[in-house]
Order: sequence, then C-alpha cells, then structure tokens
Amino acid sequence: MQTRAWTVNKLAAPMVPVEREVIAKSGEVVVEVAGCGVCHTDLGYFYEGVPTKHGFPLTLGHEVSGTVVETGDETTDWLGRAVVVPAVIPCGSCATCRSGRAQICPEQVFPGSDVHGGFASHVCVPARGLCPVPDLSDTTVNPDALELRDLSVIADAVSTPYQAIVRSGLVSGDLAVFIGVGGVGGFGVQIAAAMGAVVVAVDMDDDRLALMAEHGADLTLRSDQLDFRELRKAIRKLAAEREIPSWRHKIFETSGSPAGQATAFGLVGHGAYLSVVGFTPKKLELRLSNLMAFDATVQGNWGCPPEHYPAIVDLVLSGRVKLKSFIEHRPMSTINQTFEDLHERRVSRRVILVPE
Repeated sequence: MQTRAWTVNKLAAPMVPVEREVIAKSGEVVVEVAGCGVCHTDLGYFYEGVPTKHGFPLTLGHEVSGTVVETGDETTDWLGRAVVVPAVIPCGSCATCRSGRAQICPEQVFPGSDVHGGFASHVCVPARGLCPVPDLSDTTVNPDALELRDLSVIADAVSTPYQAIVRSGLVSGDLAVFIGVGGVGGFGVQIAAAMGAVVVAVDMDDDRLALMAEHGADLTLRSDQLDFRELRKAIRKLAAEREIPSWRHKIFETSGSPAGQATAFGLVGHGAYLSVVGFTPKKLELRLSNLMAFDATVQGNWGCPPEHYPAIVDLVLSGRVKLKSFIEHRPMSTINQTFEDLHERRVSRRVILVPE
C-alpha cells in the first residue's frame, strides 16, 4: 500500500511529501490516518535537534487515530476497526514489561521517532496495544459528536497527563497545580478536576486560563504578572481555605520550559509530590536538597501504558474531559506553516493535521 508522508530530511528544513510503500508484517497493521496531533515533542525533534532513534529522513507524528486497512499475520481481527495508536508501544514480553515498567521497555516503539510516524495518509505500527474506538455514531456513547480524527490527541496530550495523575496517587480533595496549560496541561486540569481535585492552572496566556476556569480550574494565575512569592502565596491561600495540607499537594510541570520547571520545583513543600511531564533539552540549576528537607517526591513521566487507554477513551467520550474547545483541524499540507505557527506561539489550541 502506498502512503503519502511528510518527511524531515534536515533539521528545521521544510518537510516534503514523499510516496512510499507501507506493508504490514507479522504482528503489524496499516492504519489509514484520520488525524495526527502536533506535539511539543515534534517541535523539539524538528527545531532543537532532540535525537530520534530512526534518524532523518523521518516522518514525525505520534498522536494518531484512524482505521485499520491492512493487517499482517496474527492481526487480521483488527481489519476495519477504528483505533487510537498509543504513542508509546511497549513489547509487553521483556523483563522490564513483566516487572510493570512498560514505559521504559527497551524494545518500545514510538511512532515518529523509532519508526515513521503519523504525518502521513497511512502509517504502519505494531498491533499490540492498539485501543479500539467504539461506534461514534451512537449518541449514547458519544454525546459530544466527536469525530475519529479528534481522538488522535488521546495518544499523548490526554493519555500522558492521565498516567501522571494516576501515578501520583491523586484522590478527591487533593490540590493539583498545573504549570503550563497548553495541550497536555489543559487536559491535565480537566482530568484532575474530574477526579475531584482542587485545581490551580498557571500560565501566561489569558485565553488559556479563561478556558481552564470554564473546565475545572478553581484558581487561575498569570505567572508573568506575579513574582514567584506572590504566586506561591496565592496557591497556599487557596490550600489553606480548603484545608489541604502540603503533603496532599500534587504539582504537575506541563510547560516543558526552564521557567516552568523552576516554578514547579519552588512550589514543592513538605511531603509534596512533583510530577515532571513537560520536556525541554535545556538545563536548570536547582537545589535538590529541598527534596531531602521537605521529604518530598519528584517523579518523571514518559508516555502511558496501553492498558490505560480504554479508560481514557471512556473519559473523553462520556464528556468528562472535553476536546472540542481545545483542538483545531488543519489540512496536513499546511504542516510546515503549522510547525512555524506553533514554534512562534501563534496557536493556543492543539492542532490536528488531517490528510487530504
């Protein structure tokens, strides 16, 4: 089967469309792409030279939803099914996976880094871990009338904060603070609110913060209009009013910026939990001894185990996590302009590229 794929040949050089053959080998499927979300990680690969395993030429894109149109041996049951492709696909059988640490499986497949990704008409991926999508024409299942292409963002922008929140042990009544509420952080706010947390959204964009106030944030703060002490004071005031002790504070760094990481680390108090979700290749100077003094915890997060995906799809289709106000669609042929717009911060929503 032929795919039309947008390919990176050189760092920060315009991507070009190429035609290439995709064949599903044993254990694989070919997915006709309904939509592929553009992630901050894609920008890191493209502009900043964050290493990819495959190397260039490479088709980026790891937030994929679509329909299985070709199967290899042992995967024929998937033919014709609508799916979300996990961004991180562990092998499921190695010692690391068997120990419950599938996110760091040495044999994992990450579309758009380990293999060609979803900025294409079709993509070939392992069948293991695929998440089936129910009938979206059923209004009892899909009251918000979401389309298959909309669900592409589940593969990272929704699933990654979900995994981080579940891993943090967050329960109803905890304080959840999100530093940066773009794609990942914006969905994180909604997920934490759906789980009953008291939620603080921190960002530099008024439109994003207004959206967060409508979708679960109890407090919104402009980090560029407050110095750090004022920011911390406002958060502590809310926690005191709700009688939430510091050991029930869950801080999620979702900006992927040095300034955001510094702010998040500075908010760590006695017994608090810091979840590092955003990525930046830039370094940051910190006093790690704060963790010792406060008996606090910091946890990194990479991807989301495929077994969580059905629950996330249900969370989205049930309307407890909204997508439509947070996404926009663009033709895949606009990929170069879209990358530039995102890089220059001219876009506040998660862009989903749709093959023409």
